[in-house]
Amino acid sequence: MRLPTRLLRRNSSSQKGDFGHILILAGSARFSGAAVLCAVGAMRSGAGLVTLGIPESLNTALVKIKPKEVMTLPLPQTRQGALSSKGYKEIKDFLGQIDVLIIGPGLNREKSTQELARRIITGLKKPAVIDADGLFALAGHLPLLKRQGAEKILTPHAGEMARLLGTSVDKVQADRKEIAQKFARDYKVTLALKGHRTVVADYKGNLYINNTGNPGMATAGSGDVLAGIIAAFLGQGLDAFSAAKYAVYLHGLAGDLAAKEKTQISLIASDIIDKIPGAIKRCS
Repeated sequence: MRLPTRLLRRNSSSQKGDFGHILILAGSARFSGAAVLCAVGAMRSGAGLVTLGIPESLNTALVKIKPKEVMTLPLPQTRQGALSSKGYKEIKDFLGQIDVLIIGPGLNREKSTQELARRIITGLKKPAVIDADGLFALAGHLPLLKRQGAEKILTPHAGEMARLLGTSVDKVQADRKEIAQKFARDYKVTLALKGHRTVVADYKGNLYINNTGNPGMATAGSGDVLAGIIAAFLGQGLDAFSAAKYAVYLHGLAGDLAAKEKTQISLIASDIIDKIPGAIKRCS
């Protein structure tokens, strides 16, 4: 599959602001790596600017391990080291400066953090990728997705999809395409139902079933990388369905290239990031 010309060709007078500023609300005391993997995935996929919105106590540590190109926005936190609802106003103000939001990787499931996630999702005016604990916050609160606002891309695996729908993983896996299509249509979103042959569907009736990727990608952080790629493509001007479709394909291809070198059993999420440039070349 060839990537869109919009992603592959850049005007000689371009500046970083032309390729999207992404805010990633992510990370907690136990899951700080998710935020970094997501950020690097976005940068390697062409994002112009990336800011990590993280609990303030993580800032010093992440400054030492994050890429130099990624900025941080230290935010109020709970006693357990997750984002607190007290940071809502600061986040809301910062959203005016960015183009795309990612919410969820490593976010944590504390009450205050989940309340913050729902409040942000409710008032979205910028395109957003909702992943991981951002999806957890929506379980039992799906009507929030129907509120008018910017495009939303949800990226659940089968377990997260089952939780959203209040059903079993087996039922989700038995009817992946139809479930993805119905959910996207019912809640006016774009859905990437991850797993073997990831299904991408939107509320306009578009459908894509992916054929890249391998079982070695079922590893911690792989989904965080995908969220970063999707957001990067949104920031570069693709519509929600196209951003999800091409990101899923590229993510899987990078995973296939990594598996050839590292083997499936030894594959980790960082290996996928390392192969993004090679995957882009193959899609040029």
